[in-house]
Amino acid sequence: MRCLLALLLFSFVAAPQAHADRLTGVASVIDGDTLEIRGQRIRLHGIDAPESRQLCATAEGQRWRCGQQAALSLADRIGHRQVSCTVRDIDRYGRFIAVCHQDGTDLNAWLVREGWAVAYRRYSRDYIRDETEARSARRNIWSGRFDMPWDWRRAQRGG
Repeated sequence: MRCLLALLLFSFVAAPQAHADRLTGVASVIDGDTLEIRGQRIRLHGIDAPESRQLCATAEGQRWRCGQQAALSLADRIGHRQVSCTVRDIDRYGRFIAVCHQDGTDLNAWLVREGWAVAYRRYSRDYIRDETEARSARRNIWSGRFDMPWDWRRAQRGG
């Protein structure tokens, strides 16, 4: 009985804080639109960032690792501080789909507004204004040419 109680207590302490539909903890960046909090994968709702292996081109045509840079920029933004994610759904891969905040900033919106991700209109219209702002200011991926992440993934699969 004592062993069972200790195991139950350990699993409660080790699990990410999840109150109703919220996950809170220090996040690791998996890629430009995916986080992990204590082993739970979280896909950022309503946005799509370039894939880690995806390249973009500057206005002059020079290729750069935009997918990798999107992930690095997100990692720099969140550092080792708490992130709180409100879960909206679970996708077919078992990831939580969520809107994540840190220090009052909507990280999903921040990525789009900074030009590291696009509004994923197939699933949401929440971040279209942020995308328009980034595109107008020619921030990051909008400073040159790039394939939309969903088009790049389709091309990698061969069609």
